[in-house]
Amino acid sequence: MVGLKPSDVPPPLGVKVLSAGTAACIADLVTFPLDTAKVRLQIQGETAATGAAKGIRYRGVFGTISTMVRTEGPRSLYNGLVAGLQRQMAFASIRIGLYDSVKSFYTRGKDNPNVGIRILAGCTTGALAVSVAQPTDVVKVRFQAQKNLQGVGRRYSGTMQAYRQIFQHEGLRGLWKGVFLFIFICVFFITDNLPCHFVSAFGAGFITTVIASPVDVVKTRYMNSPPGQYRSSLNCAWTMMTKEGPTAFYKGFVPSFLRLGSWNVVMFVSFEQLKRAMMMSRSRVEATT
Repeated sequence: MVGLKPSDVPPPLGVKVLSAGTAACIADLVTFPLDTAKVRLQIQGETAATGAAKGIRYRGVFGTISTMVRTEGPRSLYNGLVAGLQRQMAFASIRIGLYDSVKSFYTRGKDNPNVGIRILAGCTTGALAVSVAQPTDVVKVRFQAQKNLQGVGRRYSGTMQAYRQIFQHEGLRGLWKGVFLFIFICVFFITDNLPCHFVSAFGAGFITTVIASPVDVVKTRYMNSPPGQYRSSLNCAWTMMTKEGPTAFYKGFVPSFLRLGSWNVVMFVSFEQLKRAMMMSRSRVEATT
């Protein structure tokens, strides 16, 4: 494409997929403590604490973070990070990296797709991404829920050991636990207008959190649960309602909202910059050959 700047040339599929996964990992590195705090608040009150964990209670997002740092050390905020990065490379690469291609497929190459096409493309890439990445999310959540306290037994000692143990004790169903709940949560709109993300990320994040929080809490508890604790995700939700009341469905709301808004801003800024950088590098290589 002679005379066109790298920014004018549509990035190929490989660039989109790689930059989406990498940008999502950058966003996870920045926002992971908020995600861990969210998980701890979501599972609080599910079962009675014992041993060294008995006197620990989390209050609010910053109270949870400070309590974790004081009782478990700062590294506890990044429990499950390895699985989290694996999840982003598997999930975001498909969910975001393939979104434009799937959208173009449904519109047969036409510009300005309607809302229905956007939703259909989002559902398609979301379902595909979840089907691939769900085991990484199960392991991530279980590590985030695991307390690193003296005298408290650790459920897993390493990421790969966790995959093996879940498969051995719970089978493939254990690795894909909560998959349908995750599909519900992951459907959202994607635009290519970067300033839009600054303006709307937290507003859209708030609305999304209000709608998705009940499902997200159930998802977290169900994925983290040992075999036999809940018969199904619906049984998990019913147990929450009868034992803790409706407010339990909004546990971890603030860190979930803060994490979602900040994650989207960091992710899409990184995504756009990485795509530009990769296209510029590609054009330099082509210019020298």
